[in-house]
Amino acid sequence: MSETKPRLELVRGLGGWAAAAIVVGTMIGTGIFLKPAEMASLGGSLGIVYSAWIVGAILSLFGALAYAELGAAIPEAGGEYAYLRRAFGPVWGFLFGWTHSIVARPASAASIAAGVLRFWGFMMPSVAAPIHIFEWNYNLFGAAHHFRFVFSWAQPLAILVLAAITGINYLGVRLGGRVQVVLTIIKVASVVSIVIAGFAFSKGGGTPLHPLFGEGLRVGAFGAFLATLAASLWAYDGWEDLNLVGSEVERPERNLHRALVGGVVVVAVVYLLFNAVCFYVLPFAKIATSEHVASDVVAHFAGQGAALWVTLAMVIAGLGSLNSSILSGARVDYAMARDGLFFRVAGGIHPKFRTPANALIFQFVLASLFALTGTFEDLTSLFIFAGWIFYGLATIGLFRLRYTEPNMPRPYRCWGYPWVPGAFVAGAVALTINLWLDRPVRCSIGLAMMMTGLIFYRYWRNAQTDSRAS
Repeated sequence: MSETKPRLELVRGLGGWAAAAIVVGTMIGTGIFLKPAEMASLGGSLGIVYSAWIVGAILSLFGALAYAELGAAIPEAGGEYAYLRRAFGPVWGFLFGWTHSIVARPASAASIAAGVLRFWGFMMPSVAAPIHIFEWNYNLFGAAHHFRFVFSWAQPLAILVLAAITGINYLGVRLGGRVQVVLTIIKVASVVSIVIAGFAFSKGGGTPLHPLFGEGLRVGAFGAFLATLAASLWAYDGWEDLNLVGSEVERPERNLHRALVGGVVVVAVVYLLFNAVCFYVLPFAKIATSEHVASDVVAHFAGQGAALWVTLAMVIAGLGSLNSSILSGARVDYAMARDGLFFRVAGGIHPKFRTPANALIFQFVLASLFALTGTFEDLTSLFIFAGWIFYGLATIGLFRLRYTEPNMPRPYRCWGYPWVPGAFVAGAVALTINLWLDRPVRCSIGLAMMMTGLIFYRYWRNAQTDSRAS
């Protein structure tokens, strides 16, 4: 009689430092270098920009506190997929997994790769040279619109970046974790160096602190604040990625909450200091129109040669963020395929490297398609809209699990419960509604892609039923 081979499982190969590096390394990536310009343009005043950074930090910290409890209590691969499935049932876990795997994570990885190429374009402008420009005039609800899409060398080069980072993570989680630690150290040192050098060597003369809100709060200031907040939350995003690899973190009952909460606090301080030096060195209008804020800041007080070196450090920062995004993202595809609720091609563990190899390749293919078809700003807004819907739902799941499973072992309990997770849910609702109002077409397409998952869910559930019956 032949023996059934034991199913291969992921290994707990991420220690405390690697876990912290995933949190900090994912958060400090392309966003801090590219979003200040967008936020200045959207906010229109220094007060609104700083308010968005501070509120974004608070919301991210509140989310990290809630996720720390969920991750310590349910340290499984897939993060929200496992939490929602346990709190509300399998269909909710599936909807997160489907959205994450088909929309959110490929869009996120593609946008990071696009950001890396935008940095590279500062050193080699030919990267941004158009290959072809698509233009389309159309009418919608009686109003004329013009669509313009520029296809440049940056799009296919972004695919090469995605392929390289996917290859590293294909070869093992420990290798991916070590690479993450090294890249995180480089990127944090780079940002801190810009802050110190900016205050030490610049003569200032940038944006005055008074008046903080320009000529006063204008009509539509709250809408501008929410749009600016959405941009800041992209820069802060990444704290939740550690939960996706919960089954690979050593001693999750201790390391998860330390890495989550500590990582968010460190990044918030770094971001506020970086913004302070940007506005100290450059005028507000210059930042609002800058394509490469950090490079422009350094060039202002240290010359173009120094700016080139800083831009190279920004490329490394983007690669570090992309590495942790790819490392963590594929675990959802794997967990769903393992449970028979996803494309079978994404399932399985590599027998030698013990990584979700097929899921990594599946994720790479989708991210490559997104990289070919979207710009950095469009991709980030789509990711934030889809992602924050489920961040809020997972946190609601924390409330439900406290009620339905009061005796569940909880090595860590969310500080400030119920007010802290409640405030996070309220922020998530406000953000997603505002994003939909601001970009209704793109967000509606995202919602439609999410809902199509229900068709696949029914098919896979029926296939499971038929399999058991036979």
